[in-house]
Amino acid sequence: MVERDHVRVAVIGTGFGGLGAAVRLRRSGITDFTLLERADSVGGTWRDNTYPGCACDVPSHLYSFSFAPNPGWPRNFSGQPAIRAYLDWVTDTYDLRPHIRFDTEVTAARWDADRLHWVIETSRGSLTADVVVSAGGPLSDPRLPDIPGLDRFPGRVFHTARWDHDHSLRGKRVAVIGTGASAIQVVPAIQREVRRLTVFQRTAPWVLPRADRAITSAERLLHEKIPLTRAARRKLLWGVRELQVGAFAKHPEQLRLVERAALLHMRRAVRDKALRRRLTPEYRIGCKRILLSNEWYPTLTRPHVDLVSAGLKEVRGSTLVATDGTEVEADVIVLGTGFQVTDLPIAERITGAGGVTLAEHWKDGMAALRGSTADGFPNLLFVIGPNTGLGNSSMILMIEAQLNYLADYLAKLGSLGKAALSPRPEAVAAYNDGLQRRISRSVWNTGGCDSWYLDARGRNTTVWPGTTGEFRRATRSVDLTEYEVVRAAARPATATGTATVTEGEPR
Repeated sequence: MVERDHVRVAVIGTGFGGLGAAVRLRRSGITDFTLLERADSVGGTWRDNTYPGCACDVPSHLYSFSFAPNPGWPRNFSGQPAIRAYLDWVTDTYDLRPHIRFDTEVTAARWDADRLHWVIETSRGSLTADVVVSAGGPLSDPRLPDIPGLDRFPGRVFHTARWDHDHSLRGKRVAVIGTGASAIQVVPAIQREVRRLTVFQRTAPWVLPRADRAITSAERLLHEKIPLTRAARRKLLWGVRELQVGAFAKHPEQLRLVERAALLHMRRAVRDKALRRRLTPEYRIGCKRILLSNEWYPTLTRPHVDLVSAGLKEVRGSTLVATDGTEVEADVIVLGTGFQVTDLPIAERITGAGGVTLAEHWKDGMAALRGSTADGFPNLLFVIGPNTGLGNSSMILMIEAQLNYLADYLAKLGSLGKAALSPRPEAVAAYNDGLQRRISRSVWNTGGCDSWYLDARGRNTTVWPGTTGEFRRATRSVDLTEYEVVRAAARPATATGTATVTEGEPR
């Protein structure tokens, strides 16, 4: 496909959100679109995270598009290579590569109120688009800790999402900073080759058994030949998770039974009572992301593995100093410190109708209408936007719901002629006020922890406090009463135009 200076829709990112948006556009009859990808291949977080042991904690048959089922998943919980291969398969099956501009990072996007389109600057030139879809996702930019002396560490330092495969860990003294979802996969995977392994734990995570196994060839054949069995498996996985939402969102006290299961899981692997005390969380399960592993606790009992129950305070040469005063020597530091979730870097690059960046607009916390649009930013949509995250189910379900909203948005926009849609501030405020009231009683807010679900002000701008079915209903169609229809103002040829709301349009 020949690259054009102007497209109807520009999609940022080629992870699940970006590729899903591209497929939905084509199925809606829209072919005038481009995907802007800063890397040289598709995959998003499943391209970037290649650390040892990397895998998904959502069952494979639920962690895939409903319109692109994969009967050949190798395991209940597939590893990174299988998921990335699936995304490559989706890309090729739906012939998306001609629409992708690789090695093209979006450096700025500015709304042009006179021409009613976005002006997009990239690392490989500029283009314009009627509509921009931001599908970069919250797990795309690593959060690097500000630790004194870290930049002067004489050994290797890298984040789990930027794993240095050229640097062998064999025989090295390795320190892993953090005990989140990436760390509990990395630590068991590398412990056999390192000489000494030290884990810095600020907060103990809740860990449940991982019901993983290889999917048999008979199962795969059955799912391929009789699609109904594959659909039934997905429906069962979905239904079980829908039933769990009430405990997380409304009745956190019901999670005590799950806590007992997690504690039993730990006792079976850790005989040392003192170590068990250090590994026992002091907050309600579910407040932070629940982790799944059968190897985490056994690994921490090995003689060459040490647990430091404190965060990393500073680095003095090759000596790592914890907040409790513990000092550890290391040759390699692995940062399992998460991502920039509530302060998305792309927000600093997007400038809306009032000349204000999205980051400035969100200075008091991210907020969007139905997780999809922000007031003051016409014709800008998000996939995996604010308050669309999940604590217990598959994000692909949320992505597909937002893609339905995107399709209806474009259909309604197309019926208006030369125009743009901008959500009314009062509609955004009402929607988010309702969300925050619901979240206020959830385990994510009341569970007694400090998690990445909360922003710097303690506001939960990440999690959706309902079922995926409820979100699907909330995003089934665009309600034009929640939007202003924006048109370019009529003006003399020498005058400077401004955008206005046209009289008589739906309000």
